Amino acid sequence: MSTDPLLQPFQLKHLTLRNRIMTTSHEPAYPVDGMPKERYAAYHAERAKAGVALVMTAGSAAVSKDSPPVFNNVLAYRDDVVPWIQNLTDAVHEHGCAAMIQLTHLGRRTTWNKGDWLPSVSSTKHREPAHRAFPKLIEDWDIERIIGDFADAAERMKAGGMDGIELQVYGHLLDQFWSPLTNDLTGPYGADTLENRMRFPLDVLAAIRSRVGAKFIVGLRFTADEAQKGGIDAAQGLQMSKILAATGQVDFLNVIRGRIHTDPAMTDIIPVQGMANAPHLDFAGEVKKATGLPTFHAAKIPDVATARHAVKAGILDMVGMNRAHIADPHIVRKIMEGREEDIRPCVGATYCLDRIYQAGDALCMHNAATGRELTMPHDIPKASIRKKVVIVGAGPAGLEAARVAAERGHDVTVFEAADQPGGQVRLTAQSPRRREMISIIEWRMIQCAARDVAFHFNTWAEAADVTALNPDVVIVATGGLPNLELFEAKHEQSNVVSAWDLISGDVKPAAHILIYDEAGDHPALQAAEIAAATGAKVEVMTPDRTFSPEVMAMNLVPYMRSLQSKDVTFTVTRRLLDVQRNGNQLSAKIGTDYSDESHEVLYDQVVVNYGTMPNADLYFALKPLSTNAGAVDHDALIAGHPQTVVRNPDGKFQLFRIGDAVSARNTHAAIYDALRLIKDI
Repeated sequence: MSTDPLLQPFQLKHLTLRNRIMTTSHEPAYPVDGMPKERYAAYHAERAKAGVALVMTAGSAAVSKDSPPVFNNVLAYRDDVVPWIQNLTDAVHEHGCAAMIQLTHLGRRTTWNKGDWLPSVSSTKHREPAHRAFPKLIEDWDIERIIGDFADAAERMKAGGMDGIELQVYGHLLDQFWSPLTNDLTGPYGADTLENRMRFPLDVLAAIRSRVGAKFIVGLRFTADEAQKGGIDAAQGLQMSKILAATGQVDFLNVIRGRIHTDPAMTDIIPVQGMANAPHLDFAGEVKKATGLPTFHAAKIPDVATARHAVKAGILDMVGMNRAHIADPHIVRKIMEGREEDIRPCVGATYCLDRIYQAGDALCMHNAATGRELTMPHDIPKASIRKKVVIVGAGPAGLEAARVAAERGHDVTVFEAADQPGGQVRLTAQSPRRREMISIIEWRMIQCAARDVAFHFNTWAEAADVTALNPDVVIVATGGLPNLELFEAKHEQSNVVSAWDLISGDVKPAAHILIYDEAGDHPALQAAEIAAATGAKVEVMTPDRTFSPEVMAMNLVPYMRSLQSKDVTFTVTRRLLDVQRNGNQLSAKIGTDYSDESHEVLYDQVVVNYGTMPNADLYFALKPLSTNAGAVDHDALIAGHPQTVVRNPDGKFQLFRIGDAVSARNTHAAIYDALRLIKDI
């Protein structure tokens, strides 16, 4: 028996959980037609197979038709969900893992123009800033109906083989009732007393118990401290926790601290990179101490050491490691095998969560197999024939190609022009708040070192350097260089610098700066942070109707907190047309896509963030020497079949380019390029 605190079993009512690690509820937005079908089941089964004790699915499953999901959630109000839930629980149970599901009514945290176009309802008449819909103030018959919907949904989950359910009581309807900030009601459910505010959640709990019985596991994920003036404070939250425990109907508490009604509030609950790890851990321990109930918690617990401390110190009974398991679903297996150094680290990029809030699906910044378990391997199989693979470029694309090729058993050599690996990721990590990104590179370097990948740094590889190694496969992952050519001007702007120049420190910020951002991604805001910190007057301009559209909700928050106290302005729907020298200053010609209007503005410095252009000279030099002439069979790539294109029978090797050497995209795209191509070589 292991003595590791994380590997000790935990008894939750009648259910024996095999260790202390769980994934708490989160919605990866993988359902099809509201049903958790094959992709959904495969995602959770991967974590179950690797040793997680409990998967808490959904985040959250909707119990009522007037709670339409704002992204692609499970629809627990439909009877046809039951067989799909059974399929999901079977897939998880097969590997000895328990399965539960979170249920909710969103209340005002949704909108009316989705699903069946029913008005949203809430205990408050005020809209939630994040989702913008003004709710109908809930009526008595709505309350009765929704209580029944919760009980019906719980019964469906039990029929589908779930081991239990969790009620979502933070930011959604149940706690909209019990928070003084969101209860405008009078009468038995009104705001005047704590007893009245808690009545609705307790009525829901009682209705569920009457339907599923005493043995079925029922818990709450709830905010025990709203961390906002006028809301539930820590003392009252502990009092409420004791009230919940005293009902005798609650089997566990999953503790949250804060609110989620705005992007900044949600970012404090679910911190992103650059923010403190495990900020609410000790408070969760206070709830456990006060109630004696089994206590779960998750909030940026990305590493095994913190998780182990939480259990060993008696702070938590079960540790939630959601984003950590999105980055590496095999954490528990690697702990059991004594391979903690092989765990792929979560870098806090929160690409996963930000994507679903833009109607996408959850994907990991640097694990392209997550969410693609049906098509992409987390464990790379060995190739039947060992090949010599030469890779040019040691950014995220090149290093992922090297890692996967080495795991396939190939002989791998990497050329890199710089003195260190990392490419744009190393540049990103120059910003202190984003330094965690470098783990994307460091983890791959460790994996490559363990598999004898040969690296040649400070080497600008020419075609002759590559062909001298007699490769079977050549991967060009040379990335891109900043694009300084404005479309309207038709020439590269000699009077401007790139966002990269400011981030790297190669160029110092001037006193009055225009940062023109047509890419809409991180470098413009990183450059703005650097410039503003020097006291510069900074204007960030975009031709789009919103600024930084690729820097999604949660990642935007730290930038705004940094910039709004400084002399920084944001200008939208304005296009930079040209930049000319005007004495010691620069004259920027500013136009708009909405009319022919234009005007000139003087700045001391103009910084451009307009994506990259492929650094692909080597690729084109090698192209006539290759068997496939660089061509990719897209159908084979998508289907997961090897590349067999032959356009030049006299060629000596297969040639492919990946990542920004093809076109300007992002880190995830670069890594996915490498994984899905190299896994079949």
